[in-house]
Amino acid sequence: MTAARLVARCVRGIEEVLADEVRGFGTVQAVGHREVRFTARPGPAVLGIATADDVFVIAGETGGIGRARADLHRLTSAVATADLDRVLRVRDRCGGLPGGGTLDVSASVLGRRAFNRYDLEDAAGEVLARRLGLPYRSRRSGARPPAQGLSWRVTVVDDRATVALRIPARPLHRRPYKAASVPGTLHPPLAAAMLRVAEVGAGDVLLDPCCGAGTLPIEAAGIGARAFGSDADPAAVAASVANGRGAAVAWSVADAGALPLRDGTVDRVVVNPPWARQVGPRGRLAVDPARLWREVTRVLAPGGRIVTLLPDPRPPAGLVAERTIPVSLFGAHPVVTVLRPG
Repeated sequence: MTAARLVARCVRGIEEVLADEVRGFGTVQAVGHREVRFTARPGPAVLGIATADDVFVIAGETGGIGRARADLHRLTSAVATADLDRVLRVRDRCGGLPGGGTLDVSASVLGRRAFNRYDLEDAAGEVLARRLGLPYRSRRSGARPPAQGLSWRVTVVDDRATVALRIPARPLHRRPYKAASVPGTLHPPLAAAMLRVAEVGAGDVLLDPCCGAGTLPIEAAGIGARAFGSDADPAAVAASVANGRGAAVAWSVADAGALPLRDGTVDRVVVNPPWARQVGPRGRLAVDPARLWREVTRVLAPGGRIVTLLPDPRPPAGLVAERTIPVSLFGAHPVVTVLRPG
């Protein structure tokens, strides 16, 4: 089969990080709001995109979607003429599981219109149901669609609508390992993006001194790093251990203000520190939060790199920001920041 047209969705702000990952196996066509469009030969690499929230095969596109409700006919026409057999074959070759006998549609639209997301979903869903011979489960009532159905997505940006089919059975951001959680747990694709920005590679010694539920070390171990995760909260470490079963990660209960590591022994520190919002600092950090950065600097090897998620672009005292990537996540607007000692 020739290359397929695909789109990967992501956290707002890490689009270029996602595009860089996609270039490892595909050709990027466009980078837009929370998405990267690309072409690639259908195969399992598509389901291995760590920085994507989800990935879809494009079924059809159409322009001329204005503000009027009557413009929805352009969307239904595009769905009615799309090559659905090819879309399903691409999904199958990428490793998508067979559909479970129903279909649902989720939609998003930028800008003010005379129609809402549910109007888009129902317009596309009714045509898809007729063409595929499957019952359509509308989201308009708030009911969750059945699991394992064919999940379609409609996006409208400016005057252009795109209809696409999700390839995996569930969104890529729902990692199978993430069974246990704690307040402030890190979104896995954002964690993967932080590791890419940190240039973590196989064999690198990586430390997360505020590991929470263990997302960063588990993602790092998955790319071959020698990962260490610690937290002052025993309950957080217990969640990390539960999530990290089978992952090559060393876990410990430790105060991030007094790390039990020798000077200059860590290649990469990647950390989502407590911001005193969802999670407050513990131990020595409760008295002196700046101790975290002094300890991180102490254990960092020469030429090492620090990547952190901060509530604003200002670097901690004694450190210099080499790069900042503002992101938007669940209503918050933190900044992925690459730091070096000042």
